[in-house]
Amino acid sequence: MPNHVSGSAVAGVDVTLRDGRSVHVRALDAADEAELLQTFERLSDAARYMRFMRVVRKPDVERLRAVLASFPEAGIGIVATVPAADGIDIVGSAITIFTADRTSGEFAITVSAQFGGTGLATCLMTTLIDEARRRGLKEIEGFVLSQNQAMLRLARRLGFRIESEPGDPTVRRCRMNLDPSSEAPATVGARTGT
Repeated sequence: MPNHVSGSAVAGVDVTLRDGRSVHVRALDAADEAELLQTFERLSDAARYMRFMRVVRKPDVERLRAVLASFPEAGIGIVATVPAADGIDIVGSAITIFTADRTSGEFAITVSAQFGGTGLATCLMTTLIDEARRRGLKEIEGFVLSQNQAMLRLARRLGFRIESEPGDPTVRRCRMNLDPSSEAPATVGARTGT
């Protein structure tokens, strides 16, 4: 039975990435709306396609507001920020939206191109996985384009099972069992910034 712990335990922490740059990793909150919209505008068309699995020219602001308002009760959101002229820039985010029964969730992750290959995606995903376990989820899954080899490699390294999506050869489903009482729990490597 999930423990249904509410609220986020993701305390802000500074993380040094492989290239020596530092980011601040913390829980996402509703006040991040404007920064998330700026982040969307900075994404290339290709990055938007990888994230949303379709062409997206404009963000769905109403959906963004609804998701932000639902956190932390209906999901987990984590962001990585850096100082910027206007305060901060969000350079990476990872979210999980809970299913209605709150036993599993669907994840999504975005990392700014300038921070690709630095270990930021690993940091965000391990933080997300740890928080999902703490919140009592039994499984998380995400849908990844088969051409997104960087994300599929990361998912494999973290212990996700990667399966073809029936009826769509362009999509892979990445699943991780988080239930420690199951027969073959997936494990997440230690946070090393890789």
